[in-house]
Amino acid sequence: MAKTKKITEDDIISAYMNFVLEHERAPKTVFKFSKEIKIKEEDFYQFFGSIEAVQKKIWTKFFTNTKDLLEKNEEYESMSTREKMLTFFFTYFEMLTLNRSYILFVLKEHENVLKSLSQLKNLRKEFKDFVAKLAQENNEGKNYKFLKQSPQLVAEGSWLQLMFLMKFWMNDDSQGFERTDVAIEKSVNTIFDVFDHTPIESLIDFGKFLIKEAKASV
Repeated sequence: MAKTKKITEDDIISAYMNFVLEHERAPKTVFKFSKEIKIKEEDFYQFFGSIEAVQKKIWTKFFTNTKDLLEKNEEYESMSTREKMLTFFFTYFEMLTLNRSYILFVLKEHENVLKSLSQLKNLRKEFKDFVAKLAQENNEGKNYKFLKQSPQLVAEGSWLQLMFLMKFWMNDDSQGFERTDVAIEKSVNTIFDVFDHTPIESLIDFGKFLIKEAKASV
């Protein structure tokens, strides 16, 4: 007699994302969702306390999977903090692109209030902790106190940057999302130049890019 495959957290997440795409809505109850994917309701509760908990976990999974890939990159540790941030964003948006259909469906109706969306609450905390550590690492390379920046301030600014880039990516119809790649590079360079007190050229360059993109979308 074959053994029954033990359900995992990833199984539930995958089933949930498929359910949303196939039914074009979130499941209304844990009972109905469990029945739909042919598991016991008690199995669901081994991993999640609610449907909302699954929604939040999906976003933190995108983040932790990105970090796992970075840690496997042998060159990552020797990168500058700017390079680490760029590598994170490029990798993170590759992760989002693999799940673009789900993300567009979930976020399109919330696009104008993206940064306050409850599903992103746990992602916000983990992302800001990650950036604060990078900012502290960047501070350690500066000899003068006045050149150092608050890790919390950098983290908050980077979170707003991530929200901007996500909205940009959602509306990007360029081949291979090339415009998003350009936006990532320009925005990361801009925010680092701002915090390194050499902002003017990057701010002008980024401003020109935003104006160009705004005209293109009209």
